[in-house]
Amino acid sequence: MKVSKITRLLPFLMLAALLLGGILGKVAASYPEELSGFVAVSGWVGAAFLNILKMVIGPLILSSIITGVAGMGSASNLGRIGGKTIGLFLGTTVVAIVLGLFLVNIIKPGIGVNLLADPSANEVVVENLVAEQQNVGEILMDAIPSNITKAFVEDNMLQIIVFAILFGLFTTKIGHEQSKKILDFFSAVFHVMMKLTSAIIKLTPIGILGITVEQVARQGDVGALVSSLLLFLVTVFAGILIHFFVIIPLLLKSFGVKPYRHMKNMSLPLLTAFSTASSSATLPLSMDAVENKSGISNKITSFVLPLGATINMNGTALFECVSVIFLAQAYGVELTMLQQIIVVLTSLLAAVGAAGIPMAGFVMMTVILSAVGLPLDGIGLIMSVNFLPDMARTATNVWGDCAVAAIVAKTEGEKLNV
Repeated sequence: MKVSKITRLLPFLMLAALLLGGILGKVAASYPEELSGFVAVSGWVGAAFLNILKMVIGPLILSSIITGVAGMGSASNLGRIGGKTIGLFLGTTVVAIVLGLFLVNIIKPGIGVNLLADPSANEVVVENLVAEQQNVGEILMDAIPSNITKAFVEDNMLQIIVFAILFGLFTTKIGHEQSKKILDFFSAVFHVMMKLTSAIIKLTPIGILGITVEQVARQGDVGALVSSLLLFLVTVFAGILIHFFVIIPLLLKSFGVKPYRHMKNMSLPLLTAFSTASSSATLPLSMDAVENKSGISNKITSFVLPLGATINMNGTALFECVSVIFLAQAYGVELTMLQQIIVVLTSLLAAVGAAGIPMAGFVMMTVILSAVGLPLDGIGLIMSVNFLPDMARTATNVWGDCAVAAIVAKTEGEKLNV
């Protein structure tokens, strides 16, 4: 009873922490010298909270996918469910990118913005991003792990997922006695990790408070930037809202799922995703809500959601597409139809390669800008107004994952609570 009461209060505590953090961050921005120590401590608290959550993600993903894949019992089941899942992930991501492309070409937020008159204040950050950029071939090759231990050390979730799928698949091909031992072991690991993350999540309001104070204080006076980027923000939010409240619900409805009831069931993970801007950090909450509130089986949940946390980035892909076209408009570069198609395809690959952690999208955005020959300096300008779009697109990523889980379960004949 006590645990359930705390769980019910978490959304309200997180919202209160978000609002209080915003107020304290604004005060800190007004007195940067006097309150620099307070901001530093707040940033440490937020970073420590995210690190604690990230600590469990690798083992959680490995154990959940191996358990889910091996528990399916046959490669034919994996092929059927895996095919549906990946097809839905790619389809919804492409729709999000095309929606963003349509809106940014209609609204044209970059027209009249002179980037050359406002050099980026984030040159060092941009240079670091450029140094880390990958081409499309490298993104695809990076999904193949050469050393699974190294993948854990570097938090390469895509490689961990590939290894876990292969390990789970070939677990089904050995003798029943041996496969049962492996399945029992990883199932036990999975449940331990879920218990650990459930305990960590009670610290979420404290983490959100620290994150919000540090980020708002760091923004300082952004009045000039907001005025020049207002249409850009309107374009991003319009795309996210349409995808979140119209496109995904219509898709759910077409498969016989009650979209807004499912959305209500997902309120805690969606609010957590919005607050932390991390789809990976939200994974334990998403898995719990999908399974225990919407009634989706662990077999579907443990396969779809960890996979979605890495490769299904609807909101991120939409944001990256809008950002690249916006920067092209702001630089006075008119992209051809072929170049815009390249933006769509590269946004899809970049979204697949983006880790479910804050700011990863900016690393992947360099890939798209390079693909169409645009300068990378404008990334710093977008960073200055990234805070709210980052939270909104992360919530959209998580909502897309949860929606696909419900659709796959429905097509598998499961009786859901939605």
